Amino acid sequence: MASRAPVATGRLLGGFRKWYYNLCGFNKLGLMRDDTILEDSDVKEALRRLPEPQYNDRMFRVKRALDLSMKQQILPKDQWTKYEEDIRYLTPYLEEVIRERNEREEWMKK
Repeated sequence: MASRAPVATGRLLGGFRKWYYNLCGFNKLGLMRDDTILEDSDVKEALRRLPEPQYNDRMFRVKRALDLSMKQQILPKDQWTKYEEDIRYLTPYLEEVIRERNEREEWMKK
């Protein structure tokens, strides 16, 4: 019986994540989670490192979302970004940029 509890908890947590993801609303504009990260200097550097096709895809999604937002519209439901399809495309680059910046800052302290 004890082995079923973590499975049930995991399913419940997954269901909550999916619910919250849809509640946020950015997916209704065709955006991915990483498209919504506030652009500070670290994010700008991570974006600079993105492969061109990924960068172009991001720019298309952002421009489309801005256009929809100005028109106060959302995409048809079949075009919403699905929780399962939302990949963290920028996160690995951002983590690398932050790690490098932290290393530089530590080096400068010495």
